[in-house]
Amino acid sequence: MPLKTKRWSDPVKKSDGFRLLICQSRPRAVAKDKENWDQWYPELGPSKELHAAFYAKGGTPIPWEEFRQRYLEEMKAQEELIDGLADLVAEGKTITLLCSSACAKANQCHRSLLKELVEERAAKKVMPGAAGQPATV
Repeated sequence: MPLKTKRWSDPVKKSDGFRLLICQSRPRAVAKDKENWDQWYPELGPSKELHAAFYAKGGTPIPWEEFRQRYLEEMKAQEELIDGLADLVAEGKTITLLCSSACAKANQCHRSLLKELVEERAAKKVMPGAAGQPATV
């Protein structure tokens, strides 16, 4: 499925398709005319409290598994946005989920968790054996 992830500061490629920023906070020191993303959904980023807990702002960092569980719980309130992305992916649209430039480990970043959520929902919308065709309900 055409769903990718990268940091917003990674080089822009034509193959990125629709570039969606999914951080709670807009990157600092980036002028509006220098934004390299098409849309910003801060609702798809972890809450400020969860982000602070994972990055040890105020103590010991929470483990990845706890972050994962809490982020997935937070995303239950964003089902409509996630379903919308899944619809686009099921239609074959390319979307790149963008996170912070400071987030170096893609496998321990909310962008990888959101990618899994969107892909799971998109797979349910595509009929088995109908290679890339949206399901008809």
